[in-house]
Amino acid sequence: MSTREKCAALLDSVPEYKLGYALAYLQGLTADEPEEIPNATTIAALIEGDEMLRNGTGQGFQGSAEEFFAMLDAEEAENA
Repeated sequence: MSTREKCAALLDSVPEYKLGYALAYLQGLTADEPEEIPNATTIAALIEGDEMLRNGTGQGFQGSAEEFFAMLDAEEAENA
């Protein structure tokens, strides 16, 4: 029997009122899964954004998200 199967079997013996504790513990065990860690591209973008804030460079935008994406689409169409 695998460790996973042993854990599943033990859960059947845990009283219902204690399952919340088991759930919280399991959620804590999975909280730092690799998919939640930013990849290298995201980290580079965050660093670049921090540098832009520090240096006062970059382009600001005032408007809705819909307007922002419309602007990006227009820029992409111009550069195509």
